[in-house]
Amino acid sequence: MLSTMQDVPLTIGRILAHGATFHGRSTVATWNGEKAVASSFAEVGARAAQLANALRDELGVTGDQRVATLMWNNTEHQEAYLAVPSMGAVLHTLNLRLPPQQLAFIINHAADHTIIANCTVLPLLAPLLPQLNPTLRHIVVVGEGDLAPLDGFSGGVHRYEELIAGRSTDFPHPAELDERTAGALCYTSGTTGDPKGVAYSHRSMYLHSMQVLSAESFGLTSADKVLPVVPMFHVNAWGIPYAAFMAGTSLLMPDRFLQPQPLAAMITAEHPTFSAAVPTIWTGLLDELDAHPGTYDTSSMSRVVIGGSACPPALMKAFEDRYGINVIHAWGMTETSPLGSVSHPPAGLGPEETWRYRLTQGRFPASVEPRLIGPDGTALPHDGESAGELEVRGPWIAAAYFGGDGRPAEQGEKFSEDGWLRTGDVGTISSDGFLTLTDRAKDVIKSGGEWISSVELENQLMAHPDVLEAAVVAVPDEKWGERPLATVVLRPGTGTGLAELRAFLAERVAHWQLPERWSIVESVPKTSVGKFDKKVIRKSYAEGELDVTTLRKGE
Repeated sequence: MLSTMQDVPLTIGRILAHGATFHGRSTVATWNGEKAVASSFAEVGARAAQLANALRDELGVTGDQRVATLMWNNTEHQEAYLAVPSMGAVLHTLNLRLPPQQLAFIINHAADHTIIANCTVLPLLAPLLPQLNPTLRHIVVVGEGDLAPLDGFSGGVHRYEELIAGRSTDFPHPAELDERTAGALCYTSGTTGDPKGVAYSHRSMYLHSMQVLSAESFGLTSADKVLPVVPMFHVNAWGIPYAAFMAGTSLLMPDRFLQPQPLAAMITAEHPTFSAAVPTIWTGLLDELDAHPGTYDTSSMSRVVIGGSACPPALMKAFEDRYGINVIHAWGMTETSPLGSVSHPPAGLGPEETWRYRLTQGRFPASVEPRLIGPDGTALPHDGESAGELEVRGPWIAAAYFGGDGRPAEQGEKFSEDGWLRTGDVGTISSDGFLTLTDRAKDVIKSGGEWISSVELENQLMAHPDVLEAAVVAVPDEKWGERPLATVVLRPGTGTGLAELRAFLAERVAHWQLPERWSIVESVPKTSVGKFDKKVIRKSYAEGELDVTTLRKGE
């Protein structure tokens, strides 16, 4: 028996039309260093149509060509987000923090036809041009500035505003657009090997947007104003740009002003209610707020989602206790679009148990099915105790990586034989569906037949008031195989010593987990998306570049 329901495609074009029409008064505002300059959703929709017409009529984007963006979070980026997929092309967000060789690899692998770039990042793009394939035909520059760095480019160079000026505001919708076709393309950050492409379908992004809006996830409505600090090149800014247009949620775009002081200033001036970023951003913001009491007004900010890596509990408590901001833990990755789980504790619990739930990575929604696989390949129970590698599947979970020929690549070892995504994360799942990650599989410390969680040691160290950042990695040990090395960034002006830090940690973890090797560093190296880059720490240790102090029991 077939249903009697209409079969209406779930596409980004539907989100664009809905937001521009029914939420036309909501706004997208971009911070320019002094104030926010706003455009209504209706205006953004009209300009998205002009961009689509220009891409089709002037630049020859008539099918599923890849249109890349090398941009900060701003209004023009939002316009491209909406225009490119809705016209049947594929939006390819380029991570401007990647090493140049990886950026060139990605552009060539995706066979980008056009790149839309902010003028401020042309010094990054220009040196890559000799390495790029001839498939790249056009560069469109957003903002005023000198175009001389692009003089060697053999294709067309266009200024964004001149390109779209006078174009029709009637959107050139494709005649037929299958919801299963690709609408956006993101690449992993390439922490191991070359970056890998994940092609999101219109269907997956539409469903993911609905999940972002749900109460068990971000719970965004037209009454909210979101400050997406997470870059729009980092897994589609966690789905916020599409979800916001779907719900009429106003957006406050930070552009390139991502330092603690301008972030605090824009929160004070524009009163966002919600934000999202990786932990390192919020560590810096907390220091700015604490260093200038009474200077900033963060009272509008009711909740913040932190993902990308585990959030230190001390950071969550500090924001709640000192500024009344509810920090919400979330988990995801490029291959999961990225929303995999969000931590909203069950109702009716006491403070201590509620806090225990908040420290987890959250509960899986109905559309994300998880399982834990043990070292022997068997499925483990969801009892909150059995630890294994997390695997997931669902309608916005990748089934393969993008191939350079435009088709899905072979699944490879990242995907199980029966089609599940192997996340590489190790953890437990409770009987009521809450995920607690203990480590990445590659970062777990295997010491004398036991596992030590580097994340747990980091969280406990960062609970010390004088510790700004802490990263723990496994290093070789003749007796135990591996032992933890703790690298610590101390707050300026503090006199805390390593022996004191070790004693502090000894009160919070089992004695056999305590690191013997310690190093004070000026900063912890970060990946292109703001995570601790532990492979750099391991390499620095192996090459003798770290100043390491050995501390043992009684020292």
